[in-house]
Amino acid sequence: MAQCVRSTLNPVRTPQSFTRKAYVKSPAFASVSFLRALPEFNKYPKPCSLVMSCQGKAQNQQEERPQLSLDDLVTSNRKGEVLGTIKDSLSNCLSETNLLATVPGLKSRIKGKVRDIYDAGDYLVLITTDRLSAFDRNLASIPFKGQVLNETSLWWFNNTQHITPNAIVSSPDRNVVIAKKCSVFPIEFVVRGYVTGSTDTSLWTVYNKGVRNYCGNELSDGLVKNQKLPANILTPTTKAADHDVPISPNEIVEGGFMTQAEFDEASMKALSLFEFGQGVAKKHGLILVDTKYEFGRSSDGSILLIDEIHTPDSSRYWLAGSYEERFQKGLEPENVDKEFLRLWFKENCNPYEDEVLPAAPAELVTELAWRYIFLYETITGSRIDIIPTQEPIHDRISRNTSQALSSLRQL
Repeated sequence: MAQCVRSTLNPVRTPQSFTRKAYVKSPAFASVSFLRALPEFNKYPKPCSLVMSCQGKAQNQQEERPQLSLDDLVTSNRKGEVLGTIKDSLSNCLSETNLLATVPGLKSRIKGKVRDIYDAGDYLVLITTDRLSAFDRNLASIPFKGQVLNETSLWWFNNTQHITPNAIVSSPDRNVVIAKKCSVFPIEFVVRGYVTGSTDTSLWTVYNKGVRNYCGNELSDGLVKNQKLPANILTPTTKAADHDVPISPNEIVEGGFMTQAEFDEASMKALSLFEFGQGVAKKHGLILVDTKYEFGRSSDGSILLIDEIHTPDSSRYWLAGSYEERFQKGLEPENVDKEFLRLWFKENCNPYEDEVLPAAPAELVTELAWRYIFLYETITGSRIDIIPTQEPIHDRISRNTSQALSSLRQL
């Protein structure tokens, strides 16, 4: 959903340097609004305190934090169960879509970094592919990544409705979301709990260069990499032609991106969502380090949460049990996200400037696919259904999307 276009929302005095590419391309697009009536959205379970708590653990056990370690990632029985399926699917990833040729009634497509967005009249169809994006470009395709991202977001959307309404209409396929159109704020609400990161806009990168006022936040001297901040902070970004651009709250309002009231409401929701996400992660032996949220305005004027939420693509997760010891020793935290693959590319090329990048090693792609699955199952307490099929993924998506749109149009 992040690649949808800004339509008529607060068009005044938008600085050209912050213009978001996708918004310029198709001003008819926007994002989505939520329909609670459709049953597909209700199949995702409520939060459990532990992976095993859904299987009847005692209440006192549920409240204890599991001490996850890299051994859980490396030697887990579950990894052995899914590894073969992942390897068999390395050549059957969903890297590209072309539903315009296969689904009746679709009008146009916007190709985002990870999601392909189709205009279906009253609705948008958002396909989460297996593309891996970092450094503002695609690095690889990861088996089952699109499915995991889609189902992870749906689980979090379902469990954060007490904080904010969200954008989901239905999910007719493991890679697909159908949504209503609305207007999208061209701002990513990045929330951070730690001083870390390796990209040009990460907090540690800019702090290490001497920046002490970042996106309106005053940072004290003496912070070290991976240190917990005294309080969670908001570091918004907007989109320039080719990558995220940090922006302060004052610049957002003065530039006409959002009104003060809109920014205040979205900021409050973002910080509340992050605090909730940190609490859920902590109960599962994880640290939600940082993440990003996006919001849009529906036709009734309400501000909705859109795009993905708390996925391995949009968020950084560390293992809580080893964090403190490793931090004290100056070691990098054990992570359960795509950071290790980002670091591999930084060590083997210049991912920002090299025209052609090296192919990601198969063993790293396989490991990352497992980590996506591990994170979903750890947080939700349920196993994700990754069943290999001879049917091309694109054919399955086309069939399920066609049926769902046909049903929606008959409502």
